[in-house]
Amino acid sequence: MRKLLKLIVFAAITAALVFRFQPAEAADTKIVFVTDWKAEAEHGGYYEALALGLYKKAGLDVTIRQGGPGIDNMQLLAAGAIDFAIGSNSFGPLNLVQAGAKVVAVMAVSQKDPQCLMTHPRSDIKSLADIKGKPILISSGAANTYFLWLKANYGYTDSQIRPYTFNMAPFLVNAKAIQQGYISSEPYLVAQQGGFSPQVFLFANAGYPSYASLVMVSDKMVDAHPDVVQAFVNASIEGWYDYLHGDPSPANALIKQNDPDENDGVIAYAIKTMKAQGMIEGGDAAALGIGAMTDARWSQFFNVMSQEGVYPKTLAYKTSYTLQFVNKGLSLKMAKP
Repeated sequence: MRKLLKLIVFAAITAALVFRFQPAEAADTKIVFVTDWKAEAEHGGYYEALALGLYKKAGLDVTIRQGGPGIDNMQLLAAGAIDFAIGSNSFGPLNLVQAGAKVVAVMAVSQKDPQCLMTHPRSDIKSLADIKGKPILISSGAANTYFLWLKANYGYTDSQIRPYTFNMAPFLVNAKAIQQGYISSEPYLVAQQGGFSPQVFLFANAGYPSYASLVMVSDKMVDAHPDVVQAFVNASIEGWYDYLHGDPSPANALIKQNDPDENDGVIAYAIKTMKAQGMIEGGDAAALGIGAMTDARWSQFFNVMSQEGVYPKTLAYKTSYTLQFVNKGLSLKMAKP
């Protein structure tokens, strides 16, 4: 009996020691992901991945913080305050490289930049070329981004620029006004608030080579934790596929929770437009999957902008992106027959 008792005590102690020194379950990697604007359908795939637990399933504890006026997510990324952010267009990565920041684009969710110009219905404007010489309401950041492409391709001049403060009232009340916008949102808002359908000229359909909704990451994160970056990219791709082809309501609930101005109508319009324009699954993504980027596309963008003097021709622009995490056809494998 004493021998049996000793065996029981020994077994209990052994079990306790084994339990004590077993490694604890690894905690999910915390990631703060800052978007480029307030929550909207153009961020839908990220919110879908969060709402459906796709990031959690990939071992990530993701917090999405919305951007907006006064929030410079590129500056936060360059300063090392955050590790993940959305770059609105291809200028973002190149600008940071030029500034010496250690940041890289790891995926391009939108193959088409949604930026456009809108006019009232009018007979004298039927193309971007027809807007040359006419006043345009654009934001302060536009003068050093897409407006450079308009100057190079259509002869626009700085004298056309009028300040746009993201208030559409001046455009709505002036039949001669021309204003910037996102094809996936502003045309809907004009129709709702102004009672007319605007003429819309999408830059991407005229050859504008910029990507949009780029996921950007610190070089430190890429070098030290490529598995984390790959997990985030894959989960985001899955989220985007589900947002476009499944039930988007989980993401939409989070979007409206973060930005009450995003109502069901504008969200539905954005999803419909993104699909119709092939913004997410068109272009190279049709063959390479959601998030696709190519050297050829980056080279095209850089060549156009360096010729316009935006960047020195010697800029090491290829350090602004990496194809390491994309072009693997993940979303294509998800497609149901």
